[in-house]
Amino acid sequence: MRPSFGLTLANRGVIIGAVKASDLIDMTRRAEESGAFDAVWVGDSLLAKPRLESVALLSALAAVSAKIRLAVGCMATFVHRHPVLFAQQWASLDLISNGRSWLAVCLGGPNEQSAAQALEHAVMGIKPSERVGRLEEGITILRKLFAETKVSHHGRFYQFEGVTLEPRPVQQPCPIWIASNPTGLTWRDGASASEAVVERSFRRVARYADGWMTNKVSPAQFRQQWARIAAMAREEGRDPATIGSALYHNINIQEDRQAGLQESKAFLNKYYTSNFSSGFVEAWTVAGNPNQCVDELKAYFDSGLQHITLRLTSWDQQGQLQRFLNEVAPAFT
Repeated sequence: MRPSFGLTLANRGVIIGAVKASDLIDMTRRAEESGAFDAVWVGDSLLAKPRLESVALLSALAAVSAKIRLAVGCMATFVHRHPVLFAQQWASLDLISNGRSWLAVCLGGPNEQSAAQALEHAVMGIKPSERVGRLEEGITILRKLFAETKVSHHGRFYQFEGVTLEPRPVQQPCPIWIASNPTGLTWRDGASASEAVVERSFRRVARYADGWMTNKVSPAQFRQQWARIAAMAREEGRDPATIGSALYHNINIQEDRQAGLQESKAFLNKYYTSNFSSGFVEAWTVAGNPNQCVDELKAYFDSGLQHITLRLTSWDQQGQLQRFLNEVAPAFT
């Protein structure tokens, strides 16, 4: 099996001036026509990092593609969305795309991440302490609604009787992944959650998810963490071989690796309204000349990763996509 790549579209780029909405549509067409990508991914946020809304954008992309999978990772607003309404939206996307949807949910950011994140939770009436419970309960509800009729649910956050979802997703079962990296918290340089939180995070993947998406891990770290999740899956009575894996990563192709990392830092700082350290950016980015990029990507696939989705951390989105297709992708054909 050849390595599997995704293209992460910078749907926040329409806010910061990196791309237009029409560019995202064109890049999706190019990604599918190239045969180099198995999926296009979009991000998701409401107020903390505003962008084109994920389900609406993926629905538009479904209309200009026929084979490529349509993915959101991670869906940070999953804990804000009522699972019955969201199930209907996601099932509709799966039907419109003829079974190409790919959902990776996550907890979203904690309040201490930023004032905007705190406002987002407050506006939606969600306490930060509820995020884990809402995510787990939401996944449970989606699985019922996607597969059963006259569904009833009586949980901590949601209660309803006799709900039948129409239309149903084409995919049965419709995949639901979890995106998380508790050992390298997304917005803090060098930070890690407590061992108890790490344990619960990995256990959540092993218990609930069809796959795990992570980020900012080295190949060796991925191999170690994946082995831990696989062991937990066996404890949960599941076959680890049925659980997928993906890495959410960045790429900047330049002959001068440091120039590529510097542009990536400037792009990511603007994209996330932050000021990441150089080390943080380097841990999250494949950079350098095409051979360097190929070697770094191969190391990840050699660690056991099934899928890598790449965001182009450059103001020249179209040019970087062309370089990847011409100078990097052929090494994996």
